[in-house]
Amino acid sequence: MLDLEKDDKDLEAGTHRAYEESDIQPRDEEEAISTFRPITQEKPQNELPPATKVVTVQDWDGPSDPENPQNWSLLKKSYHTAIPGLYGFAVTIGSAMYAPAVGEIMEKFNVSETAALVGLSVYVIGLGFGPVLAAPVSESLGRSIVYRTTLPVSMLFTLGAGFSNSFAALLVCRFFAGFFGSPVLAVGAGTNADIWPPRQRAIATSFFLMAPFAGPALGPFIGGFAAQYKGWRWTQWCILFISLAAWIPGLFMSETYKKILLKRRAANRGLEGPKGLTGVAAIKFLFAVTLIRPVHMLVTEPIVLFLSLYTAFAFSVLFAFFAAFPVVFEAPPYNFTVSQTGLTFLGIGLGVVISSFSAVVVDRTVYQKKYRQAIAEGRKHAAPEHRLYVAMMGSIGLPVGLFWFAWTADNGVHWAVPVVGAIPFAWGNLNLFIATALYLIDVYGPLNGASALAANGILRYTLGAAFPLFTVQMYDNLGIGWATSLLGFLAVAMLPIPWVLFKWGPQIRARSQYPTDM
Repeated sequence: MLDLEKDDKDLEAGTHRAYEESDIQPRDEEEAISTFRPITQEKPQNELPPATKVVTVQDWDGPSDPENPQNWSLLKKSYHTAIPGLYGFAVTIGSAMYAPAVGEIMEKFNVSETAALVGLSVYVIGLGFGPVLAAPVSESLGRSIVYRTTLPVSMLFTLGAGFSNSFAALLVCRFFAGFFGSPVLAVGAGTNADIWPPRQRAIATSFFLMAPFAGPALGPFIGGFAAQYKGWRWTQWCILFISLAAWIPGLFMSETYKKILLKRRAANRGLEGPKGLTGVAAIKFLFAVTLIRPVHMLVTEPIVLFLSLYTAFAFSVLFAFFAAFPVVFEAPPYNFTVSQTGLTFLGIGLGVVISSFSAVVVDRTVYQKKYRQAIAEGRKHAAPEHRLYVAMMGSIGLPVGLFWFAWTADNGVHWAVPVVGAIPFAWGNLNLFIATALYLIDVYGPLNGASALAANGILRYTLGAAFPLFTVQMYDNLGIGWATSLLGFLAVAMLPIPWVLFKWGPQIRARSQYPTDM
């Protein structure tokens, strides 16, 4: 299996998580990666000569160890959840804030509308490369260094985009702005995993994901006013200001990565710390986890394939709206200005906020009940399928929102009606992604679950970059009603996926090539 089993054995011999894209965390200390298991001796240690004793710092001193981020105060943990969310917001708003400037960029650089939209697509493609940069840096140096260094580099390229005097320079700077911004997204979920135990994962995940999903909703709103009243370059300056405002509070963050914290503790005590793969072996393993295994899971695991297709489709429709909303609202009968069109995206933002709160409500009222029942029955956790309630709700919201928007906008109904129709779409979109992130980690465990979400990211960013490039042509040829309805019919076709997994998930998992249901 592409020599991945050997890589897993290498991991068990002495490395920790090498990929941080997902919300990953062992369920309890017994399930922690073997890097942190204490070294055992064949004889009791007090019977060995002093010279043969090996004293190490392989794990926390105990369940109440104050240096364990999971034992931090609620205020400190909330701070370390909010800051990665702000980083994610700043990075994702950079993709969408460009959209209102497309018209002026066409005139400035004398390019077609499709070509101008490439500036949006290359940024999204750059976001997809985040794990390639984030994995080796965070594994070797920790999460804090990723937050403090990569976002400033992204801001420099955003500055370059704003000063660009050629279309080629603009595209290059936009790509690298996305590329160097994306690592904060990649390690953000890992930070949440460091500080929140698995049974509290849903709440942290819901609010953490709200921020990066709110970015694409608020980007056109802010960018619309900037582009209309100050010019296209100000869309880039606004990205820069928001990124700087998010980055400064993060300078006070503490390191949360267990491996790095134990290494530091060991150095302070003059003891041996956790060991991991180094050199070529480490590079090989990171390459396998971040690239080879995700692709392998995408083509061999039905759960990964179908959930990735579904979430990628929903994510791509969101990006298609960056091109579709101007077609709808800037033409008769609405005749909106660029800034007024940006305001229509607030409906999507409201749907995102509602989704985060509804996911928490479902977790508190349904999932936690199933979790307590599982514990009472002597099991360590509830079945992963109980994570899918939110996705099943969202699967209904997606087509409802799309058909609502399609025919109210096509018939020129008052602008508020199609804008409200975007709310159930956005609600269903984030619902689906929250449930998918939680479900894949519960099914495949920390390491393989990370690879499963990497596969999900490959499809999401690839399709998200492609959809805006053909959206305008699709709306011109099919009309508003049928173009949006085509997306609605695809949403209906994919609607059964979470329901099928809820019903037959255990049987599908039993045929997996990877260990499932930890």
